[in-house]
Amino acid sequence: MINLFLNRLFRAIKIDIDVFEEVEKDKNATVQAGIVVVLSSLAAGVGSLHLGASNFLIAPALSLLSWYVWAYIIYFVGVKLFGDNKTKSDHGELLRTIGFSSAPGLIRVFGVTPELMTVTFVGSAFWMLACMVVAVKSALDYDSLWKAFGVVVVSWLVQAFFLFLIIILFRGF
Repeated sequence: MINLFLNRLFRAIKIDIDVFEEVEKDKNATVQAGIVVVLSSLAAGVGSLHLGASNFLIAPALSLLSWYVWAYIIYFVGVKLFGDNKTKSDHGELLRTIGFSSAPGLIRVFGVTPELMTVTFVGSAFWMLACMVVAVKSALDYDSLWKAFGVVVVSWLVQAFFLFLIIILFRGF
């Protein structure tokens, strides 16, 4: 079991398209995907520990919540707004594929100084974006990486808009 998990983790880091297809179909991989999200978040917490311990303590819970919501946003945008005849997916498939797309975030553990933090966090962000596009393409059965990229960007804009609204609404509290 651990060998399968580690194999999937390393294949996701390498952006192996087949691993995203594999976890999309394996309903037992949802917990594994959640573990990847938590490990990636903990790596970010370790890499940014010089900014304060609260990043390390709060980040895993917020990452799991954000992962769960993010999968619904991508589902709505990718299936309901931009879906075509071949597009078939559900929340679970998206949870599994985008969970594993967080695997490159493990390098953030090396961001122990401000300089290294900048390099590892920016580098991992682009790397995770590439994984996310491949994950969305797999989960939504798209033919085009560009369409998957568009869904990721539009979904990010939707998420940013709602986050902005929440910040504005709760600013006075």
